Amino acid sequence: MATFLYRVGRLAFRRRWYVALVWAAVLAAVGLGALKAPGAVDEEFSMPGIESQKAFDLMEERFPGATGDGATARVVFIAPDGGKVTAAQNKEAIEEAVAGLGDGTQVASAVDPFRAKAISRDGSTAFATVTYKVGAADLTDASRTHLEKTIDQARESGLTVEAGGTALAEEGGPGGAAEVIGVAIAAVVLLVTFGSLAAAGLPLLTAVVGIGVSMATILALSSALGLSTTTGTLATMLGLAVGIDYALFVVSRYREERAKGSTPQEATGLAVGTAGSAVVFAGLTVVIALAGLAVVGIPMLTKMGLAAAGAVVVGVLVALTLVPAFLGFWPNAVLTRKARRSGRIEGGTESNGGTRWARYVLRRPLPVLLLGVLGLGALAVPVTGLQLGMPGDEAKPVSTTERRAYDALAEGFGPGFNGPLTIVVDARGAADPKTATAEVAEEIGATEGVVSVSPARFNDAGDTAVFSVVPSTAPTDEKTKDLVTTIRGERPGVEQDSGASYEVTGTTAMNIDIAEKVQAALVPYLIVVVGLAVVLLLVVFRSLLVPLKAALGFLLSVLASLGAVVVVFQQGHGAELLGVEQTGPIMSLMPIFLVGIVFGLAMDYEVFLVSRMREAHVHGETPERAVVSGFRHSARVVVAAALIMIAVFAGFVGESDSMIKMIGFGLATAVLFDAFVVRMAIVPAVLALLGEKAWWLPKWLDRLLPRVDVEGEALTRPAAEPAPDGAPDLEPART
Repeated sequence: MATFLYRVGRLAFRRRWYVALVWAAVLAAVGLGALKAPGAVDEEFSMPGIESQKAFDLMEERFPGATGDGATARVVFIAPDGGKVTAAQNKEAIEEAVAGLGDGTQVASAVDPFRAKAISRDGSTAFATVTYKVGAADLTDASRTHLEKTIDQARESGLTVEAGGTALAEEGGPGGAAEVIGVAIAAVVLLVTFGSLAAAGLPLLTAVVGIGVSMATILALSSALGLSTTTGTLATMLGLAVGIDYALFVVSRYREERAKGSTPQEATGLAVGTAGSAVVFAGLTVVIALAGLAVVGIPMLTKMGLAAAGAVVVGVLVALTLVPAFLGFWPNAVLTRKARRSGRIEGGTESNGGTRWARYVLRRPLPVLLLGVLGLGALAVPVTGLQLGMPGDEAKPVSTTERRAYDALAEGFGPGFNGPLTIVVDARGAADPKTATAEVAEEIGATEGVVSVSPARFNDAGDTAVFSVVPSTAPTDEKTKDLVTTIRGERPGVEQDSGASYEVTGTTAMNIDIAEKVQAALVPYLIVVVGLAVVLLLVVFRSLLVPLKAALGFLLSVLASLGAVVVVFQQGHGAELLGVEQTGPIMSLMPIFLVGIVFGLAMDYEVFLVSRMREAHVHGETPERAVVSGFRHSARVVVAAALIMIAVFAGFVGESDSMIKMIGFGLATAVLFDAFVVRMAIVPAVLALLGEKAWWLPKWLDRLLPRVDVEGEALTRPAAEPAPDGAPDLEPART
């Protein structure tokens, strides 16, 4: 491996113009393909294998066209000063507003609350449902502006008017701004780390090229592969992250080899042969984690994972080819200003911050290990009370009209009104479908926790009916989950008595089912991803205990970060500091996202840090000395990479959307715990306690495992010709 990559690095250095032109041609080709490709589709979210999805599919089959994905808006009217919406003046204003809401060119219907009897018992609140002909993503700015303008006009009458629904959902999200902030922070960290504008700019430049190729490819293939507009979100974030990290490690190793006296071309080959080997295996662990998302069984999540894995592969290829090519163009620019001015490259100092910290841990391995494990273990305890769900408008800030509309409906119609259940009755096997449906509705209506049952609506064939059930509790309340379980549990008896079968669906039931399926898939996902990664690390480190230690350390850090998310977003401790106004269940996909993304990044840090220790040990250093050597060479770049990731993820905490806050906070804390507690403290402490045993591998396993030279043991280093004054030559190699 190391020898092959050494040759790749030297070849890219010598043929730098060809390499640069090839990448430029690839970027232009996929960019042109992206411009000519049809627009990305808006993929319908689906979760095969759950009851609510089966019921939804049955509705689409029996009610063709009636379950379309048209956007909706629920406009809530509240009478002023404790009055009633039925008062003549208020009624006139509401009817006028509803007529205005129905005038839009994309509007399918606007239901008058007085005709639909959508008025609260105390008469203070009414709501109108506006249905559109197109989905939320296809709503024009004119339609949204018309909706907002009509609401503002209704407010002028003295009514309090709020609105919720998919028609008001903002498209896009924080991506662009967050990425710009992330790149800016990365530039500052890289500049401080390297002390050179060129050295800081090269990883950023190559990462941008890599993410440009990846995103253009995703856009070009979006229509052919059915990729949605959200598929590239994860690919953009991780592609940018690993692109910077991988280039950072290659450039850092290049500078180190130049300090040892190697010529620019030789230093490039050695950097790609050693750091590049670590990049390949680190990239493989990330790809395993992302491709493993297919285990969850959510098509959209599988596509996101595979797209992100592709972006990581591109990042690896860029680090192995384009980075050494750029080093060929500017071999001295990435060095420090002092080295460029004096013509002399100083070798690495024997003692730096990394070595001092490593020696501190080596002197006190047991206290450091216990403190790290107990601290993370304490943070992980709240995970035992984890509640998964899908926060809705109730989790949005009170400053938003969606949250105020949610609160008004809950106050006027009851907390369960915001999350009705949909019952789909299949009466094909019943002698009298209408009588059978009535029996089902009566039985469900008598269930404790049900407030009301709507009249049933039949399809044209008269063999399938749909009706709504309003629970007495809020959509995210645990009692609502229990109610869904109870209704489903009563099904065998009801079906036997009526001759008709039924299923429970709707947004609330769908969220409950998704949470349960994701929770059930988490353990298999962990087994697959961690198991494959342990095998990969066995090959890399040729050690039995080091991969196991890496996997256990990751589990500890991810559980601690998930515990921190529960403490803040579910229990509410410190929530106000992050601008979280409403606590509730943790987003269903959060644990999967956390495991998949953080596992890849954690293994990056593990490979880059421990591979230097392994390299030193292979070249004859004692286990303790190898730990110090690893920290001397890698601690600074690992810290820089972690700081970049933490800053990028933490930037999402400032967003108003609670789910984006949650993801940003969870990822930032996970990287913080894994990089600084696990990799920088627990790892050296464990290696110090194990000593030579850390690198033990049974002989039978040693014979089975393929040999890959990650440490560069097979590389022969031709002596560089010294300059007249004995300093390394700063001129680029002539080819």
